[in-house]
Amino acid sequence: MKNDYVDMGFARIDTGRKERTGFAEVIFCQGKADEYLVKIFQRILAEEGEVFGTRASEAQYDLLKGYIPDISYDPVSRIIKFEKQDHDYIGNIAVCCAGTADIFVAEEAAQTAEFFGGRVHRFFDVGVSGIHRLLDKQQEIASANCVIAVAGMEGALASVIGGLVKNPVIAVPTSVGYGASMGGLSALLTMINSCANGIAVVNIDNGYGAGYMATQINRLAQGNME
Repeated sequence: MKNDYVDMGFARIDTGRKERTGFAEVIFCQGKADEYLVKIFQRILAEEGEVFGTRASEAQYDLLKGYIPDISYDPVSRIIKFEKQDHDYIGNIAVCCAGTADIFVAEEAAQTAEFFGGRVHRFFDVGVSGIHRLLDKQQEIASANCVIAVAGMEGALASVIGGLVKNPVIAVPTSVGYGASMGGLSALLTMINSCANGIAVVNIDNGYGAGYMATQINRLAQGNME
C-alpha cells in the first residue's frame, strides 16, 4: 500500500485517506498540545482546502482563529471547522434525539454528516416520554435513507424508531441521566439488546461516529460513493 502521509515528527498526517476511504482525516482536538493542534489544522487545511475537528474547547477555538481567522466553532457540539462554500448536499439523513440535553451529541452527528455532504433533517426532543411528538414526525423520519437515534436515560428511542422505519438506524447512547444510568451504560445496554431489527450501535456520546456511518449509508443509497 502506498504510504501517502506527511511526517511532521509529532504526527503523521494521512494525506491519502480521502482517496482510500472517501473522507479526509478529521482531528480529535481534546488533549492535543496547542502547538501540535495549530500545525495539524494548518497542514490539513493546506492539503484539503477545508478542515474539521471534534471535541474542541473554546480556548482551542480562540487559539486557532488567530491562525485561521475564518474558522468557525459551535459550542454545543464542540465542532471547529473551516469548510468550502460550494458544498453539494445529497440524500436524506434524519437525526433524532430524545431530549434537549442530548442535543450536544445529536449536533455532533448532524454537523459531521453535513460536512461530508449529507442533507440532514433534525428532529430534536422526540423522546418516548411524550411519544406523540415522535409519531407526529414519523413519515418524515421514515423517508430518510438512514436514521440516527440519540438518547440518554434508558435509551429506548432507538428501539421505537427501529420498529417504525425500513432503513438502517444508528443508535447513539449518551451520558445524560441520573445515577443508575451509569454515564450512558444503561442506554448502551438497552440499545445493543434492542429487539427491533436494523439497529447498529456506536459508543457512548459518539455523535461523530454515527454521522460518519450515516454518511456512508446515505452515499450508498444515493449511488454516490465519491
